[in-house]
This record gives sequence, structure tokens and C-alpha cells, in this order.
Amino acid sequence: MSIRQTNGRGRFDSILDTVGDTPVVRINRIAPDHVTVYVKFEAFNPAGSVKDRLALNIIESAERDGRLKPGQTVVEATSGNTGIGLAMVCAAKGYPLVVTMADSFSIERRRLMRFLGAKVVLTPRTAKGFGMYQKAVELCEANGWFLASQFETPDNADIHENTTGREIVNDFNGEKLDYFVTGYGTGGTVSGVGRVLRRERPDTKIILTEPANAQIVGSGYVNTRNEGHQPTEGHPNFEPHPIQGWTPDFIPWVLQEAIDKKYYDELLPIPGPEGIAWSRRLAAEEGIFTGISGGSTFAVAMKVAESAPEGSVILCMLPDTGERYLSTPLFEGVAEEMTEEEAALSKSTPSHQM
Repeated sequence: MSIRQTNGRGRFDSILDTVGDTPVVRINRIAPDHVTVYVKFEAFNPAGSVKDRLALNIIESAERDGRLKPGQTVVEATSGNTGIGLAMVCAAKGYPLVVTMADSFSIERRRLMRFLGAKVVLTPRTAKGFGMYQKAVELCEANGWFLASQFETPDNADIHENTTGREIVNDFNGEKLDYFVTGYGTGGTVSGVGRVLRRERPDTKIILTEPANAQIVGSGYVNTRNEGHQPTEGHPNFEPHPIQGWTPDFIPWVLQEAIDKKYYDELLPIPGPEGIAWSRRLAAEEGIFTGISGGSTFAVAMKVAESAPEGSVILCMLPDTGERYLSTPLFEGVAEEMTEEEAALSKSTPSHQM
């Protein structure tokens, strides 16, 4: 049994001071024997996902340069995790927040944002991600609000370069790191971490993944954008998929940096059902509770492991916690009442007759 080390962190002036510095955890039971697999578990952020990082940096950068005024309303389009992160940051700093979100995303996500004080404006699922994005832009322009612009702002990839990437380099200082596996939503993680790994760990292969039925990067087609780098159309190769938080129906400007500068060595698509299956295995066999996006990234890490040389070290991003997927296919088949086996256990001792 190993003794858990502590860095002495225990008292903070604000919940916002706890963002980042997430743990890297070894996979012990379900990884192939010939490789070592780690996950960077972003559920340890205070609002439960990797998006807490960009939410904090977007707000604080805008405060510093005057783009965000005291008391000004913040507005953003999100599939959930960025909105939850922004709701936490805005609650801590006293900014009103309005989120636009397609009504296809999980109910618990909108309830979490409202619980944190945000207003959530739902857009039709038929309008996809581009529809919720348009609604956020319209509300910003009509009301003079601050648009967080997670898909375009340099504050997004910058925070991953300055925190996520640095944490990874520090955690593997002097040790092997052969593969880094990540999906993308805005593209901030792969662009920011990619800058650091290409500069300081050029031998590390970066593996990017996207849904098998929505291969917009793999298609080679880049959607049009306006002068502000905002998308002006939905991507023709997009299809609805179950990996919430991944792959809106356009290629974000933040992601374009990783594409143009070749921050990934291989693009491996993954079917949503495989991500669900691996998320369930991580929970049941490793005690690691992550969502469909985490399971999907891990599924790709397992594919990489199949052909990786003996002794390879693989790091996989797990973007969030599984708790915001309770109403999604991830939890289909998980019983609410006792199963027959559980009922039999209940009846196996005398107290069941009381």
C-alpha cells in the first residue's frame, strides 16, 4: 500500500483557487499488461470538468483588459460543461450569466447551471450546435452583454498551455510519455497541450479522436467563418452523436490551430457505444467515474495500446464526471429498484420479515 503524498494545499481564499492541478491516475485492472496507462482526471476541478479552466481564464482575462465590465451579463453557447464552469465562476465573482444550449443535452446539465444561478435558454435540437451559437451571438448583440467566445478566444488554448500542459510535463518529468490521447470540443485542450508537448516533449505522439459518425476534422472540409472567426455555417459532415461535449457541428477556430500546426499525429474516430462501454468499465472495474466523453477518449487509448510497443506509457484525458450523464444512454439499464439478485440478498436474513 502506497502512502498518499500531500503538497500541503488545504486552505483557499476562493473556490476559484482550486481550479487545475488535477491528478494523473494509473489504470491498474483493465489496461493491457504490456503498457502503462494513466488518465488525467479533470473531474477533480471544483465544478467537475476540464472546462472550469477555460471558464476561469476567459472571465479573468476579460476583467484584466477591460472587455468585461463590473456587473455585466456574460452569455455563452455550451453543451453543458463550459456553462457549468462559467456558472461557478460568475457566481463566485458576481456576474449574471445566460447560457444558450440545445435541448438535446442532458437535463441535469441545465439544472446544474440554474442551481448555480445561471439562466438557460434552450434552442431546438434540429438547429444543432450552430443554432445555440447563433442565439448566444444574437443575445449578446441585442443586450450589450459579454460573449465568452469559448470557440474563438485565445484565452481558451492559453490556459491549457499554461496549466494543463505544464502539469503533464511536470508529472512526467524525467519519465517516459509515449502517447497523449484527447478528444475535442472547442479544441482548447489539444491546441494548448499540443504547444507544450511539441516544444518540450516532441517524441510524445498526440492522438486526437472524434465521433465515428461525425468526423468533421477527418472530412478535410473546414466550415466558413467571419472576420471574428465565428462559424457562419454548420458542418456538412456532422451528425448527432451521444458523446456530449465533443464535436459541435462546426470546426472551432481554437481547434484550427491544432489542425494547421499539426499538433496531432493521428486521428482515430470512435463510435459512441464503445465510449459508453468503456466508461462503464472504468467505473465498475477501476472506481473511476467519468462521462461518455471520458469513456470515448479511453476507448481510443485502449486502441492505441493494442499496437503500442512493449513498455509504452499512455496518458488519456478524462474531461468530466459521470454525474451529468444520469439521463443519457450511459445509465440505460441501471436499475432504480432492487434487482432479483438484490432482492434475494434482502430476503436471505431474518430482518426482511420485519
